[in-house]
Amino acid sequence: MMKKILILMTIVFTACTSNIRNEGEMTAGFIGETTINAAVDRVMGEQPSAERALLEKGVRHAASLWREEDGTAEEFGDFVASGYISDPDRRKSVFIKVSNYFETLGGNMNEITLDLRKVLDEAAGEIDEIDRMFGNYSVGSHLQSDFYDNKIAFVIALNFPYYTLAEKEQYGTDWSREQWAMARLGDQFISRVPAELNQAASVALGNAEMYIADYNICMGKLRTDDGRQLFPDDMVLLSHWNLRDEIKSNYADKESGNEKQEMIYKVMERIIRQEIPGEVINNPAYEWDPFTNQVVKEGTPVELSNEADTRYAHVINIFNALKAIDPYSPGMNTAILRSFAGGMEISQEDAEKLFDEYLNSPQLKQIASIIRERLGRDLRPYDIWYDGFKPRSTISETFLTSKTSALYPDPDAFRAAMPSMLVKLGWSPARAKYLADKIVVDPARGSGHAWGAAMRGSVSHLRTRISDKGMDYKGYNIAVHEFGHNVEQTISLYDVDYYMLSGVPNTAFTEATAFLFQDRDLMLLGIKEDNTEKVRLQTLDAAWSLMEIMGVSTVEMKLWKWLYENPEATPAMLKEQTITIATEVWNKYFAPVLGANDSPLLAIYSHMINGPLYLQNYAYGQIIQFQIEDYLSGRNFSDEVDRMYSLGRLTPQHWMNLAVGAKISPQPILRALDEALK
Repeated sequence: MMKKILILMTIVFTACTSNIRNEGEMTAGFIGETTINAAVDRVMGEQPSAERALLEKGVRHAASLWREEDGTAEEFGDFVASGYISDPDRRKSVFIKVSNYFETLGGNMNEITLDLRKVLDEAAGEIDEIDRMFGNYSVGSHLQSDFYDNKIAFVIALNFPYYTLAEKEQYGTDWSREQWAMARLGDQFISRVPAELNQAASVALGNAEMYIADYNICMGKLRTDDGRQLFPDDMVLLSHWNLRDEIKSNYADKESGNEKQEMIYKVMERIIRQEIPGEVINNPAYEWDPFTNQVVKEGTPVELSNEADTRYAHVINIFNALKAIDPYSPGMNTAILRSFAGGMEISQEDAEKLFDEYLNSPQLKQIASIIRERLGRDLRPYDIWYDGFKPRSTISETFLTSKTSALYPDPDAFRAAMPSMLVKLGWSPARAKYLADKIVVDPARGSGHAWGAAMRGSVSHLRTRISDKGMDYKGYNIAVHEFGHNVEQTISLYDVDYYMLSGVPNTAFTEATAFLFQDRDLMLLGIKEDNTEKVRLQTLDAAWSLMEIMGVSTVEMKLWKWLYENPEATPAMLKEQTITIATEVWNKYFAPVLGANDSPLLAIYSHMINGPLYLQNYAYGQIIQFQIEDYLSGRNFSDEVDRMYSLGRLTPQHWMNLAVGAKISPQPILRALDEALK
């Protein structure tokens, strides 16, 4: 998973690109129509060369942000008269200066945040409370207030007004790169959130992040009903990522794989229902039978209390922190709106409709029939993670780990290999070195993530989990995924012509790049995929995987709608509702496909706890990945990745049109699926 640097930048600059206008925000009417019109007429009189439509847009946007404490209506008029820049050359000069200042601020604050979070994010010793306090501190939480106090925010709002998503879609096709960059500068100030609320949100998210990062299951301590041990003594798996990947890896184990999968599924159910004994989490002192929930210590049965709904308490804390921000974004007055229409620039309604249509696709039942025939048994809920369509599904996990652990005994070894990996993917040695030199590799406390640089001259961080025995295959597969993020982060920062356009339209696009890399992990290991049906199998795998991630994202969307309808909910109430929603979504979409009813499994995703309303990016990322992969067929991978990700942060549909010549759509994968099923 890409570390959500977007959260930091949103807090620092309030840079969420939404599809709303801000007329009527907060103290609506303080700067009224009479004052606005007078200010426009005054500037036109003093600067007759000014473009009236652009001037009026800027004045209205600045007026929507102006509060009584900022000055009188007369002072607002004076500010507009003295601050408006009608000369295009001077406006461009100011734009470049502001961009440079933002790069300095954003880049250095990102570096400070990385340093403050080092103990939390990296395997860097024990975590003390003081580490949590510093790590959860938001260094930019007061910057927004400062920029309103010193009028920088108003200068930008006046001269580089905000364009709604609809306006960007309408006019963006004809905009120059410079106009796009100026429009993105206009996105920086669209609301005024008190610093203490931004800080509270940062703390809530940080606490949830740490909770998940330490949620390990000591697999060697799990026992069957008859006391048998199925997993190695030293196997420790993080929920949910490593547990899920262990289920995937056991499809290749024909002897005991299914029994292991059933045990992991039961562990997941216990976590979802908060029936897991709290003391067994990240603790090798106990033997635990997840089927009976009995615990043994040093040969003696012991009674332990279940985890006290902690999982759901973190969600409640995050919800309350984000809900407190709602009144300061009237047109985006829920976290749902800010995440979808704001952060993604795709509406939640459009996402829900797209997911519903895909999850009802009759082709999914056909894939299930193929899986059922391959497994020779009825399907179980955990078969949403069926991994048998990948060529590596026939390769022993032990064999793959033997290669990865030998190649990558530590993070330095992985970093040293990055240039050669990029050469294998098509980049020239010089270009590969250029990209790899801007990425460092750190030991991760959690499953791993990618944290991008925010100014040129800085490096991106690839955090990966490596034990003292070296990198196992699961860790390698995740590391290659994160490597894709880092390559995108580097290209979209260093190779984009304007800093305000650096990045990608939304995180789904960087997920797409990470998936492109991850699908090539065996090739990077030097393992030839001798499978004549590779394309067909990849299509089946992509379609099945898309079903799974759309399902969990649908659960989260419904869950957050329920939270807004029940804002006083307790962790216990949220737990019950989560199980109810997950089961309902399962029975609507998944039971007809797999034939198994009443499973709460879709609620296991850790993203729901530490990265709220992020999962939809994975679904869109897979759709975008398939479209890009389809476009790359017969083309040079590295050249096209360089071209696409140097487009920068346009709106999603404009980016896709320029990248592959079509808008975002699941139709390419459905057409390919029809061919694969013939």
